[in-house]
Amino acid sequence: MQNELIVGEILKPQGIRGELKVRPFTDSAEDFRAFKRVFLDETEYRVLSVRVGDGAVYLGLRGVPDRNAAELLRGKKIVVRREDAPEPEEGTYYIVDLLGSEIVTEEGKLLGELTEIRQAATDIYTLRAEGKEILFPAAKGVVLTVDIENKRITVDGKRFAEVAVLPD
Repeated sequence: MQNELIVGEILKPQGIRGELKVRPFTDSAEDFRAFKRVFLDETEYRVLSVRVGDGAVYLGLRGVPDRNAAELLRGKKIVVRREDAPEPEEGTYYIVDLLGSEIVTEEGKLLGELTEIRQAATDIYTLRAEGKEILFPAAKGVVLTVDIENKRITVDGKRFAEVAVLPD
């Protein structure tokens, strides 16, 4: 398992005091309240303040005193160490732990490798197989089991065939 987790992306400065508007990559923006430190390009920043609103997170970081300093961080990914992150609830997983997993049917037929997860009401998984990308929702009844240790996700073959789509 990877020791570092990407938990968000800095969208822009917020105000004149160095606060950052962040797009969270966590299940809940409230998860950011648990972080005491974050890393941007491997530089550690202490979290001074966290506000949540409209699906965004507003962070105040030590060492980012004003809008000019905040502007330099636009577009950067926010990383936390696994030991600083809350444990995922039963049946939920960190995206980094799922990426690279084999997608197989319950009969063991290999469908491809999970390459991307798009967050939505129901996450959309992208798998690569024979040079093609296939998208499918990670809905109940489609995904049967997730084995993080062996990087293997088992899907119901029939349901997968019903919901999988090839993007344009």
